[in-house]
Amino acid sequence: MTTSPSEPVTYAYAVARAHPDLARSLTGLVGVADAPVHMVAEGAGEEGGGDVVLVVSPVSAADFGEEGLRRHLEDLGWLEAVARAHHAVVEAVAARTPALPLRLATVYLDDGSARGMLRSAVRLFSERLDHLADQVEWGVKIYVEATAPAAEATPGSAPAGDLTPGRAYLSARRRQRNDREAAYRAAQEAAERVADAARAHATDRATHRPQQGVLAGDAGENVFNDAFLVPRGRSEAFRSEAAGAGHGLAGVRVEVTGPWAPYSFAVPQDDGRGTRGTDDTRSTTDTADADGGDDSGDSGDTVRGVAP
Repeated sequence: MTTSPSEPVTYAYAVARAHPDLARSLTGLVGVADAPVHMVAEGAGEEGGGDVVLVVSPVSAADFGEEGLRRHLEDLGWLEAVARAHHAVVEAVAARTPALPLRLATVYLDDGSARGMLRSAVRLFSERLDHLADQVEWGVKIYVEATAPAAEATPGSAPAGDLTPGRAYLSARRRQRNDREAAYRAAQEAAERVADAARAHATDRATHRPQQGVLAGDAGENVFNDAFLVPRGRSEAFRSEAAGAGHGLAGVRVEVTGPWAPYSFAVPQDDGRGTRGTDDTRSTTDTADADGGDDSGDSGDTVRGVAP
């Protein structure tokens, strides 16, 4: 996409089902870069999709054109600000009507280009909106909690009991390894409990990469990072059962977040475009709140994960 830096481009937040309450809720709402939010309609005459709209803002091409985005992608503060604003608009839309959240920094040359995209896929969007109606997303992460290195687990430390320093060191390392393996087994059991809750209450599931490094914070090793699509009427039951999945399991912590707009389910799993489960925008907003993170910065290192 190439345009003059002095001209605005169109930033898209979500595809949504048109609704009178939606139009009213967008009045005065600002989004990314404090830009006003409005709707782009696909136009009349499309059977089965005449009520589908795109929620957008005009933004600067200097920041959101190809060159601008490349320049900003290394600026974590800028990305967090964009993610917060993007998420706020998506949540405002989803509170009024079924919505398909779009990937962060989805940009078109202008409203006409955005309308063309909407028109070309309106039937797919309409079907997906029907599927997601009155459903929300819940995120579940499982962590194997970090353990402090044992004081005696150094080759030169004093022996414990009748053990020589070398044997004491090996014994401490063995205990440490055994504790870690036990925690992984406990995490597997917690994942199975979450899966049981999902079978009882959820209608769909998306798997994200476990978070690493700064994205995981100081919470321990993230070994499970899934999203679940749950009918609103079953949300509290699912949240309660998932949050209790770590009960009685040593060395494991379960974190449940939501309800969110269905970020992980906007594209069907068999769509083939590779976006299902790869753009965890809800976690990008968590990063700004210091309690999560977008997985797009994955280093490519091997991650030990668990799955039921």
